[in-house]
Amino acid sequence: MEAADALDEATHREIRSLLAEGRYQAVFERYAPASAAEAERVPAQALGAATAATRLGRLTEAERLATAALATFRRRADDDGRMRCLNLLGAVAYERGELDRSAAQFAAALELGRALDDLQGWARAANNLASVALLQSRVEESRARYREAQLTYQRLGDRRGLAETYHNLGVVARESGQLAEAARAVDEAVRHAEVVGDRSLLAMAVVGGAEVALASGQWALAQERADRAEHLARTAGEPLVLIEVNRVQAQRWLAMEAPERALEVAEPARAEAERLGSAQLQGECAALAARALNDMGRSQDALAKLKEARRIFERLGATLLLRRLPPDQSLPS
Repeated sequence: MEAADALDEATHREIRSLLAEGRYQAVFERYAPASAAEAERVPAQALGAATAATRLGRLTEAERLATAALATFRRRADDDGRMRCLNLLGAVAYERGELDRSAAQFAAALELGRALDDLQGWARAANNLASVALLQSRVEESRARYREAQLTYQRLGDRRGLAETYHNLGVVARESGQLAEAARAVDEAVRHAEVVGDRSLLAMAVVGGAEVALASGQWALAQERADRAEHLARTAGEPLVLIEVNRVQAQRWLAMEAPERALEVAEPARAEAERLGSAQLQGECAALAARALNDMGRSQDALAKLKEARRIFERLGATLLLRRLPPDQSLPS
């Protein structure tokens, strides 16, 4: 029994190490339980594999593994395990566009973090709830939650958490038109991500920098940063971040009045987002494809993509994204 326990702890240490290095494919290939029953027997291992699956865009497998792990943690009255599972399941639901479900899971994780006095778990849940609030246009609530998470991560010296939170604060600042503040947040996100050494985390931070450059009209800098983010995402095996990169590239081509080039990247990104089940990214890429098609004079094709984007954003309750679309009367009845 002691040998088995030692082996389990060694396995868990290796999983944690690989996740910290951003080696998600290795974690999933080596440690993903083959069945729900097996996942319930090794819940911590299953949760590690579910975390990796989420980052790889394998949302169905991530949900299966995390749900099985959650069942065991509940039976054991393991609140720490429950908190971590709920945060991950909330992230999967968020990626799929199930915002109400996502918010409920994040809120439950937040309460568990508070009850356990687990500042890191609490900050992670607060960060995630802020992302839901932002998508629903509750910008100041979102900013306040991100700030709370930032302060907590600073007290903990958690650079990974700081990189994620500064990236999110950069998004809020950019959405509010505060480009200088957004640029400062991006610099902080990149700095912390570089220290962590996680290529996927760094890729997302650099994507944020590309978006700020784009919003500032710095086309060359936006391209340079997008190219760097693409390289990082490819080497990390991060398909969702690659879609983010292509989304930014499509925006850049549209800004440069090159709709054909924009469509060349937006439409494959839309299809990949749909395949992976990432509703928000599918809708955003569909909206960009619609703009490109419209600029090319293909109005009927553009309207079809616009309808797709509107349908997705309405289902999500993503008012932040809905406001960017043309008004309803522009669509055919």
